[in-house]
Amino acid sequence: MDQTTLIINRVVPIILLIALGYWIRRSRFLAENTVDDLRKIVVNLALPAVLFISFLNLELKTEYIAIFVTIFGVCVAMLVLGWGLKRRLSVQREYFPFLMTGFEYGMLGVSLFGSAYGLENIGYIALMDLGHELFIWFVFLGLLLMKRDSLTHPRQILSAFITSPVIIGILAGIGLNLLGARDFLYDSAGTGGIMATLEFLSNMTIPLILIIVGYGIRFDRHGMREAALVTGIRLAIVIPLALLLNAVLIRGLLGLGKPFEAGLFTLLILPPPFIIPLYMRPGPSEERRYVNNTLTFHTVVSIVIYAVYFILNPELF
Repeated sequence: MDQTTLIINRVVPIILLIALGYWIRRSRFLAENTVDDLRKIVVNLALPAVLFISFLNLELKTEYIAIFVTIFGVCVAMLVLGWGLKRRLSVQREYFPFLMTGFEYGMLGVSLFGSAYGLENIGYIALMDLGHELFIWFVFLGLLLMKRDSLTHPRQILSAFITSPVIIGILAGIGLNLLGARDFLYDSAGTGGIMATLEFLSNMTIPLILIIVGYGIRFDRHGMREAALVTGIRLAIVIPLALLLNAVLIRGLLGLGKPFEAGLFTLLILPPPFIIPLYMRPGPSEERRYVNNTLTFHTVVSIVIYAVYFILNPELF
């Protein structure tokens, strides 16, 4: 298969599945409640299965700690920058700083990277996400709850972290990997069947996520300028940053290969976390419309950028 055919065959399914999700909403083929139930399957079953298998099979090295710390630091720095830009640019939207940091790894990063490079290689971007997950659950979520309720909920934050299926999948995969249990899990009677079941679940992840993403695309012309401002600022920062970190940290200091570079670039161009509307004050508001519009606009732009990146980098190895 020539390179052009390979690129087309990898990009077209992404576009078609997102378009299918968009058509499902416009045609009312499925009710929104049904899609919400599909999202529960992804978040609570399919995605944790993918992450568990990825970390179970990933070769863990001490130098990965530098990646963990760096990504956490990038997320914190982007949040601080968001607060600074809000004051400097006189942005009136209170959730502007939250839209400047964090990356929608679960509902977009996994599907884009897995569709382009294969689900068996998802560990490379999953590794980049470790520091990000710590930031989201212990910094980002805490600040969101403080804004919503005007107080802190350390127990609620800790409970959300330790009961999250995604976190359980990651920690279980890492723990069993460190214990050297991989061969036992795949080859033993019973546990081999469980692993096969998790493989089946993980295969559902990419098509379901892309359909859900397409279903959620809604364009509100009223707020396009504000959405474009956030998206433009973020991408003007993270794209050069991703290229710099790949050159200095991934290739230079750590001596890691192209798969890690692709994982880092993919993570940093993703839109802000989709959980922001879930932890805003209840009820319709201009602020909620602003957040949803920004997430939609950034998602579309991120998909386009990623398609271009894949065309330029069709092979991981």
